[in-house]
Formats: sequence, C-alpha cells, structure tokens
Amino acid sequence: MSDILIRDGIYFLITFVLSTVFAMGGVGSAIALVPTLSMLGVPFNLAKSIGLFVNSASTITASVMNLRRGVLDIRFALPLVIAVVMATPAGAWLSRYVPEHDVKWVLAVFMLISAGLLLFSKREAKVAYDRAWVMIVLGGGVGLVSGLIGVGGGAPILAVLVLLGFDAKKAAYAVTFVIPFSTLSGFFTYLHFVHMDWILLGVVGFGAMLGGYLGGRIMHYSLKPAQIKKLIAILLLGLAGKMIWSLV
Repeated sequence: MSDILIRDGIYFLITFVLSTVFAMGGVGSAIALVPTLSMLGVPFNLAKSIGLFVNSASTITASVMNLRRGVLDIRFALPLVIAVVMATPAGAWLSRYVPEHDVKWVLAVFMLISAGLLLFSKREAKVAYDRAWVMIVLGGGVGLVSGLIGVGGGAPILAVLVLLGFDAKKAAYAVTFVIPFSTLSGFFTYLHFVHMDWILLGVVGFGAMLGGYLGGRIMHYSLKPAQIKKLIAILLLGLAGKMIWSLV
C-alpha cells in the first residue's frame, strides 16, 4: 500500500510541475508527460491516453480564467477547434496500427520541431495570416499527429502561430482554449482499446488542474512572451534527447 502511495505521490508531483510550466505558455503538458510516464514504466498507450486527459484538465482551468479576464479571442480560435476535433480521433485510432517504436520516434521529432520553432522564430507580432483556412489546415494537421502520439498539439500550434507573426500571449490564450476539444476527443477514442488505470488518471488529473491554474496565473501576471517560449523549448529539447537516447 505504501509503495502505491509513494508512486502516486511521485506521479502527482511530476504532473503538477509539468502542467504549471506548460500552462505558462498556454499549452498542455502531455507532450512532456507522455514520454516521462513511459520512461517511468507506464504502458505507452496508457500514458498517451492519460496525457490527453491531463491536457484537458490543465487547460480547461486556464481557459476559464482567460474567459473571465476577457483576454481570449474565441472567433480567432474557433477554426482551430473545428479542425482538431475532426482530426484528433482519427489520429488516435490510427495509433492502433502503427508500431510503438515508430510512434515514439514521431513523438521525439514532434518535440524537436516544436522546440526549434519556439526558439528560432524571430518574427515581430503582426496578424497577417489569420485566414480561417490557414487555421483549419494547421489544426487538422497537428490534430492528426497529436492523436497518434497522445498529446494535445498545443506546443506546435503555438510555435507555428508565433512563426506566422502572432503575439505569443494572444496565441497562447487561443491554444489553451483549443486543447480541451482536441484532447477529450482523442481521450474517448483511446478508451475503446486501452485498459484505463482510473486511480492513476485521477491522481494526475488533479495535479494537472492545480498546475494549470497556477501556470495560468503566472503567465498572465509575471512572464514575458520570450521567456515563455524559451522555457518550454528547453524542456522539450531535454525530453526529446532522453527519448531518442532510449530508442537508439
């Protein structure tokens, strides 16, 4: 019994810390939590399904805060929502037929690309690519890959929006709103073929909600966009390097 409590306490702390940090950038922590749980021995498909739920829990709390403060542009985020809701379940179902080793490589590359975009995009903020079809293509492509690897897709969407010239905070608020739609649709798809550990899900879900609330407050009141981008990129690079090391 004590071993189970210690295990759950460790998972709670890891989830809380990751959710706090990633909520500062307006993205869910699954892109970091999935490889971390997998490295700690959680079955990969279970880790992916939990990661999707965690992203929902952490970003829902942050989205509610953003709505109450009036900083969320729902009209801007709506095309992304439509696209990811359609594409993420398809990617989740596709994961049943792709070898686990290959999916882990996709996840590692996904993290590297996201980190690179966040670190090296230097465009000034200017809304020049806000056409609905651009948002739909972006959301659909990221949603398909996100469902496959069990993450919400917030980090690459945020990175691309920043690359297209959007202010990092405006993009982060929109992405925070989009993620729960993506992750919940993927999570319910995974439930069709994954044996869920409901206790573990509850522990990490609670940690994610607390982390999402704390991270959302820190983002709004304390951090500059450049600091948010660098912090998330550094974490993604470290996790990608660790995963690649375990694959080769």
